[in-house]
Amino acid sequence: GVEVEYQPAGRTNGDKVWLVDFANPEANEFLVVNQFTVIEDNVNKRPDVILFINGLPLVVMELKNAVAEQATIRSAYEQLQTYKNTIPSLFKYNGLLVASDGLDARMGSLSAGFSRFMSWKTADGEEEASHLVGQLETLIKGSLNPATLLDLIRHFTVFAKSSKEDSDTGLTTVQTIKMIAAYHQYYAVRKAVESTLIAAGTEGSRKGGVVWHTQGSGKSLSMVFYAGKLVLGLDNPTIVVLTDRNDLDDQLFDTFAASRQLLRQEPMQAEDRDDLRDKLKVASGGIIFTTLQKFAPKEGEALYPLLSDRRNIVVIADEAHRSQYGFKAREVDIRDADGKIVGKKTAYGFAKYLRDALPNATFIGFTGTPVELSDKNTPAVFGNYVDVYD
Repeated sequence: GVEVEYQPAGRTNGDKVWLVDFANPEANEFLVVNQFTVIEDNVNKRPDVILFINGLPLVVMELKNAVAEQATIRSAYEQLQTYKNTIPSLFKYNGLLVASDGLDARMGSLSAGFSRFMSWKTADGEEEASHLVGQLETLIKGSLNPATLLDLIRHFTVFAKSSKEDSDTGLTTVQTIKMIAAYHQYYAVRKAVESTLIAAGTEGSRKGGVVWHTQGSGKSLSMVFYAGKLVLGLDNPTIVVLTDRNDLDDQLFDTFAASRQLLRQEPMQAEDRDDLRDKLKVASGGIIFTTLQKFAPKEGEALYPLLSDRRNIVVIADEAHRSQYGFKAREVDIRDADGKIVGKKTAYGFAKYLRDALPNATFIGFTGTPVELSDKNTPAVFGNYVDVYD
C-alpha cells in the first residue's frame, strides 16, 4: 500500500491506500486498451495492447501480423525494446511483457533477453494445450486471466543482482534483473503449497510430496516462490532448507537472500550443530539453511533431542532422494585418532534424527532427477510426486 494522510473533521489521520486488491481479484478494474497513445519527449508511440489494472499499465503486448512474412516473434520482442527506450514512463509500472507473431506467443519480464521470453503451455495447469490451439490464446487464458496475472505479479516475481564485465573496457557493471516464474514453476508451486497446507493440518500426514523438475528448469527459484507463498499460507512458519553439501547450501542461500522482499525476512545459515539447535528453538518464524550433517547427534547422545514440536515447521529438502533419509538403525565403526576401529555404535539415517528434533514438521522435497524405483525412503519421508516437469 501507499502511506497517505487525510483530514476528517480537522484531525489528521494516517492510512494506507491499496492500489490493487490481491485477495479479491474481481474487486479490481481490468481494462484492455488497443492502440493506446503514449507521447514522451515529442515521441509518439502506440503499443498494440496494454492491460490496465486500476489504471496501472501492468502488461504491454506487441502483436505482429501472422500473415506478414517479416513479422516474427523476434521482431515483436525488438519492438518492445524500442518502446522501453523511447517511452520509458509507460514501463515504470510494468508487470510483464508479451510478444507474439499471431500464432506463437511468449512472455517475459522488463529486463529479460529474448531467450528468457517463455511460452505459457497450458490454459489451466492440468494438461498441456493442444498444438491446434494458438499459443497466444493459451497464454491469454493461462497467464492473463485476472487471478493468475495478479498472482504472478504478487508472488512469482523476484529481483536479483547480476554483474556483467565489458570485454572492451574491463569495467564491471551490476544490473538488477527482474525474474518472473515460467508456467511449470507457477503451477508446481501452487500444487506444492496446497499439498503442504493439507499435510501440515491437524489430520495431515506431514508429507508435502516431491516436486521433480528436470535440471536447468529453475528449481532454486521454484523453492523461493514456494517459501514466499508458504510464509503467508501458514501462521508465521519456520522453514528449514536442507542440502547435503556446503557448496549447495551456499548457492541456494544466495538465491534466497537475493529474494528477501518476497520472503519478508532475512534467511539465516546455521554455522554448526549448536547454532542449528539454537535457531530452531524459536517460538515462530525464520528461514534457516543447514546441511543434513548438522542434524547428527553429538558425542554421547543416543537420540537427537527434541527442538520444537510445533506443526508450522516445514522442511524443504534439496535433492530429496538420498540414502541418508533412512529410519533404520545400523552398526557403524568407532575409530580412534589414528583411524583404528575401537568399537561399534548404533546410528540411524538422518530422517530419524530430523523426526526426533522436529516431530510435527512437514517435509517436502525438490529434485532435478527422478526418484529411483528401488528407493523406499523418499516416499516414506516426503510422500509421492506433487508435480513432474521432465
